Amino acid sequence: METDAVSSTQIYPHIRIVMGMVVGLAVARLLSGVARIIQHPRQYPLYPVHLAWVASLLLMLVHFWWWEYGLFKVESWTFGVYLFIISYAVVLFLLCALLFPDSMWDYQSYEEFFLARRAWFFGLLASTYLLDIVDTLLKGTAHFARFGNEYMVRTVLFVILCIVAVSTRNRVFHAAFVAFALIYQISWIWRLFDTPG
Repeated sequence: METDAVSSTQIYPHIRIVMGMVVGLAVARLLSGVARIIQHPRQYPLYPVHLAWVASLLLMLVHFWWWEYGLFKVESWTFGVYLFIISYAVVLFLLCALLFPDSMWDYQSYEEFFLARRAWFFGLLASTYLLDIVDTLLKGTAHFARFGNEYMVRTVLFVILCIVAVSTRNRVFHAAFVAFALIYQISWIWRLFDTPG
């Protein structure tokens, strides 16, 4: 079937279903990991920074699903746009998989695992902030302008923080980064999205 013969209102629900499957897998990964910790709390020593990133990613996924409702405004769907949206969701899934791997047999704790895999984690996290710019632009220039200068400043700041996080094992920095990220994320959602409609 040719996509130009189908209206955007018909295409969007189809794309939302596929995107929802990927996001659902990511949420399931986090919840399964948390359930495993509850079931076997002494299996691996816990790391508060790791758990805080789990909370941050869960909030990010819920926010992503809410945020992507704005895609209904996209009038011209192409396979490239579809592939971009699905790729964005896949990056979020990979972040969740990095927080809860299939096996940790070669690590002694979540802290050891997290710090050993920080380049992958923060590299992917930085990419989500950049992907978010494209995603926001897809919804239209008026939608992009709604977020003002803070949006771009926040994006640059978080990318820089991710680059620093890749290069350091400093526990104080990692604790401060995740605390700041979580507080800012809650503030951002509250200020911009906690309105009806």
